[in-house]
Amino acid sequence: MGHLVTILGAGESGTGAALLAKAKGYDVFVSDYGIIADKYKSQLVEKGIEFEEGGHSKKKILESRLVIKSPGIPETAKIVKKIREAGIKIVDEIEFAFSYTKAKIIAITGTNGKTTTTLLTYHLLKEAGLNVGLAGNVGHSLAKQVIEDKYDYFVVEMSSFQLDGCYLLKPYISILLNITPDHMDRYEYKIENYVSSKFRIIKEAGQNDHFIYYADNELIADKLSRYISPVKRVPITLDDVSDQMVMKINDQIQIPQSETVLLGMHNAINMMSAIHAALIMGVSEADIRQGLKTFKNAPHRMEYVDTINGVRFINDSKATNVDAVKYALASFTEPLVWIAGGVDKGNDYSLIMDEVNAKVKALVCLGKDNSKLRDAFHNQIVNMLETDSIHQAVRSALEYAQTNDVVLLSPACASFDLFKNYEDRGEQFKQAVRELKNDFETKALEQ
Repeated sequence: MGHLVTILGAGESGTGAALLAKAKGYDVFVSDYGIIADKYKSQLVEKGIEFEEGGHSKKKILESRLVIKSPGIPETAKIVKKIREAGIKIVDEIEFAFSYTKAKIIAITGTNGKTTTTLLTYHLLKEAGLNVGLAGNVGHSLAKQVIEDKYDYFVVEMSSFQLDGCYLLKPYISILLNITPDHMDRYEYKIENYVSSKFRIIKEAGQNDHFIYYADNELIADKLSRYISPVKRVPITLDDVSDQMVMKINDQIQIPQSETVLLGMHNAINMMSAIHAALIMGVSEADIRQGLKTFKNAPHRMEYVDTINGVRFINDSKATNVDAVKYALASFTEPLVWIAGGVDKGNDYSLIMDEVNAKVKALVCLGKDNSKLRDAFHNQIVNMLETDSIHQAVRSALEYAQTNDVVLLSPACASFDLFKNYEDRGEQFKQAVRELKNDFETKALEQ
């Protein structure tokens, strides 16, 4: 082909796009403003792909016919503005890969719950014997897998940033789990821009495609009331979940949540979405029931850690906004000791005040600046502690708790004040719990 394709950003998606472009005969140039990780650099070197790091060569980049941009690079970046001014098309890796695959795409987006639903959908299809791959925001490059293109289906987790770079993407099944305010800095602080980004998932959907969506979400319902599309609509609603937490699917299948490994109303939404997708793909009820029992979720999402003195410890470090915490709190009937805090992203804590009043007996504020969290709940919660130590947070939480209580790490905030990321926060929490349990077991043996 000979046309120059530039890849901006050499992470998982960027490197995958570079490898696919090279395999399809393009001249490929990779440019990363930061330092490229060794594992990706070695893949580029192996395929003879030219790259640069620590800056952008504007002259070369502006000679491109196409630019594939990492979703993490905002439109406000200087190099992106220059590319736009030059009239060069910019797409996402998912969009580029879609044009080279024969596989049907099951695409999943939403402010919260994407990873759980993506992994569960993939698990249900794979366990039922379908030839299916996993890709997207879960950390697997779709483009890299499309080089061999050996799968009949791909389950793809998609963020709004990835959707922003898609124009012709046409999933066979699209799932929209929810929309709540998030990443507002990337959308001019206009919620309608964020909603429009999410709805790009069905922009090209036709009458033979399917759209599974959470109908109880006001932003989704409002947009759909004015949205014209021939796609087959499959609404999910909590009206189909009984007080005994039994999920009703298509008025025929009834599955108690107690027969699954996922807790809470938010996971009922996730599961019903995945179940509907599996049914559309022809998976049997028996295989679905079995798959729901054997599923293992990604870590840091309502993850059971251990029990100490009859107190359960739950790691929900991925809950970095109030909406995610609301679902977490609603998952329990037991009294809670809540560990929260970090970098506040403009949280409105009034959204969870009722749940906190009903269930939280103590709050451990974990962060460098806990003032907003403290001010929001100091009238509601008598037992409150501030700390910047995860070990102190865990030990203090156990002191507040009694047998059959739950200690819940569900921060509602970003983690960058004390931790590298939410994964690091979750791992340190789990390690602190393990150390505390070891201390209790050691003392028990000494007595």
